[in-house]
Amino acid sequence: MHTHNESYHTLRLILGDQLNADHSWFKTKDPGVLYVIAELHQEQHYVKHHIQKTCAFFKSMENFAQALQKAGHHVLHLTLDDTADHSTLSDLLIALSRQYESTEIHYQRPDEYRLKQQLDELTHTIKADHKLELKRFDSEHFILPAEDIPQYFKKDKHVRMENFYRAMRKRFNILMEDGQPLGGQWNFDADNRNSFKKDDLAAIPKPLVFANDVTAIIERLKRHNIPVMGKVETALLWPCSRAQSKQILHFFCTTCLPNFGHFQDAMTQQSNHAWSLYHSRLSFSLNAKMLHPLDVINAAITAFEQSEDTITLSQVEGFIRQILGWREYVRGMYWINMPDISKLNALQANRPIPKWFWDGKTHMNCLNKAVTQSLDYAYAHHIQRLMITGNFALLTGLDPDQVDAWYLGIYIDAIEWVELPNTRGMALSADGGLIATKPYAASGNYINKMSDHCKNCHYSVKAKTGAKACPFNSLYWHFLDTHKETFKKNPRMAFPYKTWQRIDETQQSEILQHAKKLLDNLDSL
Repeated sequence: MHTHNESYHTLRLILGDQLNADHSWFKTKDPGVLYVIAELHQEQHYVKHHIQKTCAFFKSMENFAQALQKAGHHVLHLTLDDTADHSTLSDLLIALSRQYESTEIHYQRPDEYRLKQQLDELTHTIKADHKLELKRFDSEHFILPAEDIPQYFKKDKHVRMENFYRAMRKRFNILMEDGQPLGGQWNFDADNRNSFKKDDLAAIPKPLVFANDVTAIIERLKRHNIPVMGKVETALLWPCSRAQSKQILHFFCTTCLPNFGHFQDAMTQQSNHAWSLYHSRLSFSLNAKMLHPLDVINAAITAFEQSEDTITLSQVEGFIRQILGWREYVRGMYWINMPDISKLNALQANRPIPKWFWDGKTHMNCLNKAVTQSLDYAYAHHIQRLMITGNFALLTGLDPDQVDAWYLGIYIDAIEWVELPNTRGMALSADGGLIATKPYAASGNYINKMSDHCKNCHYSVKAKTGAKACPFNSLYWHFLDTHKETFKKNPRMAFPYKTWQRIDETQQSEILQHAKKLLDNLDSL
């Protein structure tokens, strides 16, 4: 995209996850300001990304650059071809400031620690160069301002998400009535744990998808030998603009929200829409900042208020808890505990990821479905991530660094601030209990309760030992036995440990031996 002037007094950097059209930067048009949106080589190599993730970010950046230019701003949109000579973002910014004779570079506070460090270092480096100054601005996206994070979070301290969520509800007056929670209770989670019955399957809606042409982007990735994983069509189904993001929000509020909560933890393979179900699929639009979280919350509340009882309070509360509660909570936990949280490995897990995490070829049907779907769509919902792939990684002691890299790469919405606390904290218990009050460990019974995967599996969900026994069963007991010193005093773990003690020693021994055999052969499960 061409610029008009030979020189600009200010360059303004917009990162790929800062596509916020409502930012105060854009309220005025200054002919001396050049907005820079760049595809960066450094962002393609710190982890191997799903090709749909890279295509979605690049297409959204391109669309945002065009929208800014249409609105009368001066924009420089650089592709991988244009930035190939610059190994880092810092190199690129310095080169552009010289090219356009700029005296200031403005940037919005990055949401990834490594990018914040990089720009902090650049600020420090160029202090000596009095001709150039770096200025940081807020991204104006999150509900809780960054400077308020220390009010709610303390480094190395467990913070209960429910307490934080209630404080956010009060502070921002969301689903409140006269200072009390609407409906007389804060949380309707207990109403939202249904699995699909046969009659429910036909009603699952066909998802709204798009057809964004990413042919040129795919060719560019090939040309620059960018390492990628997963499948992609040249017509990308994900929303890649603010307009498309608003469409998918409207679709969710009208079509999916009435049943969102009921089935938010459920899984099935008996539907052509098993990958999408009643989930919003708004996380990419939110995390790229094409939608503001308060706009999403307000749209859901408006739909609830206008629904004439087709949307119940428990549906809308369950959805809002994910955004106002969980999303803001993991961001707070990330920033207060970085960089230390990224290195935590409380359970000393060190096994390599099985090779079928990259192709889905495992006899375990639930994992086959979760991994294959992730590779096909760059997407899986929270229970697939936590209780299928995450649970397996926890029980088998997979190396948190490898698991982090897999989650960060494979999912379209995975940016480190949201991925890392979820993976290392919630799924792997590697953070020593900063986030979760117990390990999210489960046997095959949980998967059988919440899905229909076990009916079509090579393994038997009822068996604990033997060639056809569901691996989750013996691995679950092996995990509890291995980490009993860590977890036996945890009141939330009292019941499973009592159950384990009631199993006679001979059977305990058989279960543990079977689990050890599985752990030695994870690639062939």
